[in-house]
Amino acid sequence: MAAVCDKKYDVIVVGGGHAGCEAALAAARMGAAVLQLNLYLDNTALMPCNPSIGGPAKGHLVREGSALGGEQAEAADSSAMLVRWLNTSKGPAVRALRAQCDLRDYAAHYTLAVETQKNLDIHQDVVTDLWTEKGRIRGVRTKYGLVYEGKTVVLATGTYLGGKVYIGEDSFASGPLGQVPAEELSRSIREAGLETARTRTDTTPRLHMDTLDLSSLTAQGSAAEPLAFSLWGKGKIHEGYFCHLTRSNPRTHGIIRENLHRSPLYMGWMEGSGPRYCPSIEDKVIKFPEKESHLIFLEPVSRGNREVYVQNFSTSLPYDVQLAMVHSLPGCASAHITRPGYAIEYDYVIPTQLHPYLETKRVEGLFCAGQINGTSGYEEAAAQGLLAGINAALKSRGEEPVVLSRSEAYLGVLVDDLVTKGTKEPYRMLTSRCEHRLLLRHDNADRRLSPIGRKIGLIGDERWNVLLARWKRIDTEAERLEKTKVSPSEGLNAALAALGSAPLSETVSAADLLRRPRVPYSLVERFSPSPEPPRGEEVQALEVEIKYEGYIERQHRQVARLSRMEEVRLPSGLDYSSISGLLAESRQKLEALRPLTLGQAGRISGVTPTDIHLLSVYLNSLSRREADDEEYQAQ
Repeated sequence: MAAVCDKKYDVIVVGGGHAGCEAALAAARMGAAVLQLNLYLDNTALMPCNPSIGGPAKGHLVREGSALGGEQAEAADSSAMLVRWLNTSKGPAVRALRAQCDLRDYAAHYTLAVETQKNLDIHQDVVTDLWTEKGRIRGVRTKYGLVYEGKTVVLATGTYLGGKVYIGEDSFASGPLGQVPAEELSRSIREAGLETARTRTDTTPRLHMDTLDLSSLTAQGSAAEPLAFSLWGKGKIHEGYFCHLTRSNPRTHGIIRENLHRSPLYMGWMEGSGPRYCPSIEDKVIKFPEKESHLIFLEPVSRGNREVYVQNFSTSLPYDVQLAMVHSLPGCASAHITRPGYAIEYDYVIPTQLHPYLETKRVEGLFCAGQINGTSGYEEAAAQGLLAGINAALKSRGEEPVVLSRSEAYLGVLVDDLVTKGTKEPYRMLTSRCEHRLLLRHDNADRRLSPIGRKIGLIGDERWNVLLARWKRIDTEAERLEKTKVSPSEGLNAALAALGSAPLSETVSAADLLRRPRVPYSLVERFSPSPEPPRGEEVQALEVEIKYEGYIERQHRQVARLSRMEEVRLPSGLDYSSISGLLAESRQKLEALRPLTLGQAGRISGVTPTDIHLLSVYLNSLSRREADDEEYQAQ
């Protein structure tokens, strides 16, 4: 007989991965009474794939999480072995940090964070059932025979729901890296009225570093400057660890082609679709036959062991084939595989069943975050977990949810894509998905999101004062540069010539000098010294705001035009069948997805501009009728 726990919770979080930890920490820090249930406590914040954090778009998510009050940035900084800027030549909009982390230190950081967090209870158990009543969540039931009551529940189950691993012809029920799967909860989710589907991700073989010949390979180390994801910590210079570059070759590709009949992917043994933007090496070879080689990175996973992750080499081929493939790579002729690569297939909740604040439409009080929403990646998971935890806490105390727009955050783009368009394959955040990239930069995440974190209680006084001082330095210096004049001089013109910039022929403002291509703030400040110059990354924010001022203003105007549609709310019970002229497909999708705003309706695949116009006309007529009714009743 089930035992009901005496303690009632505001938020119950199911899962101890990146999404689960962020959700639990956020809700607890907001003052909610939180329970986090984890399959295995020793696997808190497990990194079953490459222990790297960041990269294009993904690094933006990490910095945005820091700006809102999340933990992942600090976990990455505390565990980083090497850190680099990516896309530095492609402009500030897509510039992003990437860190290779020690997976043990990363997990230890999160473990200590959840174990020491006030208002947060952690417990090892397997959730088997959702407890619902009349379309509302009441709590969860577990394998240990316990029942926990909660006002809200966040499902952050990762790849464990009905997890099944494939290595060649062999398949078996499993979570990642041989962990125990969650095999009963999927049934309960479906019984609650939510539709699920299958998807999959792949991972690579791991190698023993001492069996590699790295001397012949190009080494890639950390940046020479101190860098950090977190807004709160000081950047560090990391030394002593490297990634090494190798490549596949015709021999590798031949081995793959000869063994496709043993591939679970190509033999149709798996139901779920794999990630389009992180394909297996089999996919790369077959889909890009013209390419003779593919770039591969050999990356360390921990300071405490000798294991190496083979990035860009994910596979589910049999072990003997994997061994031959690995031995064909330069530097890996004698490599020992410590763990084979595999594909893992699992259940996920079709994300169009969620509101933009990650609460399910069918079950009130039930939230979903991370890979259960069909996404892939630690950063995507953590960002969703943070938002779900915030909104679960707000829901528990009867407050309005936080909804981030596409013009506010990469997290807003991520969630909007999921709930509006859905996904049939693991979704990965890309800069190309973001139409407002110049506004959503790494350097201004605090300006965009920290006021929200402050309002909901995740940014305390100390950190808020740090931000106020940072913004003051940037704004004061920007104002000074606009007012300060710089005159031509022999030294200045020599410095400009060295940069390939034309000499200064007349007096200009220091800001206009900075607006010149290739002219950095350091040069401007040298000839126009500041009493209190910005520090570190503040310089980047200052340079971008001044150099790209015109482009930024133009994008702000575009956002303002689009925001008018986002402000038009759609009634929750709107009868789309009563709107004449709507295409049948559009009506069906609008009924199914129930968008909150006219803007969200316009982003639904298959809904045409004509449909949006008809919706707008209908809403205007509805508004006029309501106004007339109110006037009549007042008479």
